[in-house]
Amino acid sequence: MVYSSLLFIYGFLPAALLLYYLTPKRFREAVMLAESMAFCCFVSLYFLFFITAYSVVNYLFGHMTGRLRKNEKLAAVPLTLGIIFDLIMIFGFRTKYFAWLHDILHAPESFYPVGISFFTLAAIGTLIDIYKGRIKAEKSFIRYALYIMFFPRLIMGPILRYGVFKKVLDSRRESLSNIGVGMSLFIKGLTKKVIAADNLYMLYTATRSSDVDSISAATAWLGITAYLFCLYFTLSGFADMGTGVAYCFGLKLPQSFNYPLLSTRIKYFAARWQSQVTQWLRRYVTKPVYVVCSEKWLREAVAVCGWTIFGFWYTVSPNGAIWGMLMGIALTAENYILPKKIMNFTGIVYTFFAVILCTVFLSGDSLAFSVKYLFAMIGGNGVLADTQFFYLVKSYIVLLLITMYASTSLFRNMMIRSGKARIKTAIAVASPFIAAAALIICTALISYSGSSDMLLINL
Repeated sequence: MVYSSLLFIYGFLPAALLLYYLTPKRFREAVMLAESMAFCCFVSLYFLFFITAYSVVNYLFGHMTGRLRKNEKLAAVPLTLGIIFDLIMIFGFRTKYFAWLHDILHAPESFYPVGISFFTLAAIGTLIDIYKGRIKAEKSFIRYALYIMFFPRLIMGPILRYGVFKKVLDSRRESLSNIGVGMSLFIKGLTKKVIAADNLYMLYTATRSSDVDSISAATAWLGITAYLFCLYFTLSGFADMGTGVAYCFGLKLPQSFNYPLLSTRIKYFAARWQSQVTQWLRRYVTKPVYVVCSEKWLREAVAVCGWTIFGFWYTVSPNGAIWGMLMGIALTAENYILPKKIMNFTGIVYTFFAVILCTVFLSGDSLAFSVKYLFAMIGGNGVLADTQFFYLVKSYIVLLLITMYASTSLFRNMMIRSGKARIKTAIAVASPFIAAAALIICTALISYSGSSDMLLINL
């Protein structure tokens, strides 16, 4: 079960909210945990057992680390064991090299722990913070387990430090207005996924139907552009849905995506794309290494390595690592070759081209395929445009224009800067009807296709 399924939208979510608000306030955290466990059970019963055991193990490692913290050498033992355990879990289920782990755990052959990349980073970060003395080990297992398996942030994050999550939990405000805001955000994310991402994926698969050795340059550019926008609307759509659901429970989670596409600088794209993950890497990987690196070139090399890890985290493959490495190199080169001031339009163009070229490696099944695809993009196959390109542009031009506009903050900025009260009032009045219409359309599309699962990537 995912957020974009009819079972979740019309069954699980209404029932979860009703039960939550009928429960006395002092028991609501336990209810949220029970509902999160029920969500995991809907994914699969084995997943519920797995994530519960995972939470117990990390909870115990955290307490052992906290109790031994006065002796750093002793505290380092449970910290190291906990990190090794978490890394084995993530590599065991995201690569083919740990097939034996399935046998040891007696896991079904097709079993995959949803959101393992996110709750693994969260668990590792918490262990490190306890070891460093930044936070104390959580006494309440209910709270810690909720941190790991809270269902609105299970699929697509955001990754929060435990101290931040605890503050969000303590400052939650349940109200009808928050439910309204949350449902609007949820429908926005659902629209991104079902209407934008799913149709962009159809465009991308249509371009991939051609042999990479004969595809035209224009079709190759169209396909990789569709992939990038599809990836963005898929990931940000699930992130918005999860954030919206959290709002309904009174929890205000931060945004993971802040209109990264069509940014005016590569560094702006990097800062706005899955921002909690890059912040996690900066806090727990690159920043500690910076302390022992006095030379500028060493720090830049560390930054490139950090982005390489980020890319590898996405796909756990060489292609993902190359994508991250190229992004890190592009960020470093930008500081040297670009003037301090640059026109916005010029910045959008070069940033978009740089991101697109890097994305070729993220989308490829293998390094050889990505190199061939990149060769086709520069006209290496000897065909600049063909009938397939013109047919696909004619069929998807409206979708492409709408999604390009929707991927920017132009409408939001227009609303903020608009001083006319009538316009704001009209939009406020029309918003519920627009949201209802979007929900009806999404429901019809999901009913027609049977499902709307995550199409591109398992995190």
